[in-house]
Amino acid sequence: MLGRTVARHGHNSARYVRGFGAAVIAVAALITAANAGPARAAEPVPPAQQSVQAR
Repeated sequence: MLGRTVARHGHNSARYVRGFGAAVIAVAALITAANAGPARAAEPVPPAQQSVQAR
């Protein structure tokens, strides 16, 4: 006889729980990434130094 073709009962709920947990983690990661703003400079350069560097 080949293998069973019918899935066992009782194992589907664990699969759904793992899938739901993975979906929650993925959504949380997407929300965190969407709320992350662009990086900013640590210290802004004063205007007097900007004109000297441009020359």
